[in-house]
Amino acid sequence: MELTNEYIKQRLEDKFGEQVTQFETPYGMFSFETTKENNLKVLQFLYDEPELGFQFLTDITAVHYPDQEGRELAVVYHLHNLAQNVRIRFKIFMPISQPDVFTATSLFACANWMERETYDFYGVNFVGHPNLKRILNVDEMDYFPMRKEFPLEDQTRADKDDDMFGRGGNIF
Repeated sequence: MELTNEYIKQRLEDKFGEQVTQFETPYGMFSFETTKENNLKVLQFLYDEPELGFQFLTDITAVHYPDQEGRELAVVYHLHNLAQNVRIRFKIFMPISQPDVFTATSLFACANWMERETYDFYGVNFVGHPNLKRILNVDEMDYFPMRKEFPLEDQTRADKDDDMFGRGGNIF
């Protein structure tokens, strides 16, 4: 049987009902959302079901949406069914004031380093992780550099004037 987006959606809706939402296919990859309380249940279901077989965790990352109050942080899981070469993505959203989500290390050993990187850059606390600590940034950092909390550059700096780089003003 061919694994289609419609079949995956139907299986998820049958199992989780309204706890899975926002089904779409941006850039050709089937995507959906669920609650942060269900991340392990959804991962386990996608892993265990023989017809689905999403047993390869490609990536875990996060995204900071500063304008979405109460949903500022999203943890994004990318899964792959190797037998049928099907990839899916799902997101869980949480407030930045409480960035806690259950660890996936009990299901995927590779989640260990992916979750540590996501913690290091976004501050997502993976509850139950065996060794959640910074791996790329120094331990003394008291902020998370990938959050959109700081301006990208000072717009008043004269040495950053586009005219100096041929991107503004008159072209000869």
